[in-house]
Amino acid sequence: MLLDAHSSPTAVRTAARQGLWQGPTAGLANGYVQANLAILPKALADDFLKFCLANPKPCPLLAFATEPGQTDFVLADQALDIRTDAPRYNIFRGGVLSDSVTDLTAHWRDDMVSFLIGCSFSFEEALQQGGIELRHQTEQKNVPMYNTNIRLTPVGPFLGNMVVSMRPMRAADAIRAIQICSRFPTVHGAPVHLGDPKLIGINDLQAPDYGDAVSIRADEIPVFWACGVTPQVAIKNAKADLAFSHSPGCMLVTDLTNASLAVL
Repeated sequence: MLLDAHSSPTAVRTAARQGLWQGPTAGLANGYVQANLAILPKALADDFLKFCLANPKPCPLLAFATEPGQTDFVLADQALDIRTDAPRYNIFRGGVLSDSVTDLTAHWRDDMVSFLIGCSFSFEEALQQGGIELRHQTEQKNVPMYNTNIRLTPVGPFLGNMVVSMRPMRAADAIRAIQICSRFPTVHGAPVHLGDPKLIGINDLQAPDYGDAVSIRADEIPVFWACGVTPQVAIKNAKADLAFSHSPGCMLVTDLTNASLAVL
């Protein structure tokens, strides 16, 4: 199925639900908010909520279930099903990634509590409108993501280091990106680091821990944003008997507009 920047959120979710789109969502449904997912048993939900509030850069909350077992969310116009409407999900058992699936229905439990977390894909529209190239989109790849040495504020069993996404830019564009992204605190906001990756524990930009490597030109520097894959690290460390997340880069596309998240 052909999806692109002009596809509606409903079209993207329908394709995911039918198994017709199982890959990254960068560059799809421009103008609409994409969300990271974290789905945990009720026994861990309160601590995870506090963890997100204590670490708002990598874990900016957009919405969360008000009752255990809730599967439907209405964000703006249309209802979505948390179990089926992302292209691909990861399943963790005892903190270990055990499977990757396109549908959580067969694995769902009535005690699961869902969290929707802001995604950097949402501010990419604003970067492009500012004339800034996004290399992973130019090269039709998943954005590169890396584990770092940046410590998170621990809450209960949730702890670990931040995951970041990287976009190469010329210095002038990096400055402009900081200005633009500062207006979007609910989707990671301004970058957390730029320049030497070794200062945050990254040894090789061509070997991302998640996503795909992209080319970096001689006149560019790497710019790093807090990434919504971070909760997956915390979920692994919490060693829940069962937990779900989106597969990195395969977001839940909502009906919220990116413009609605901007602050002056």
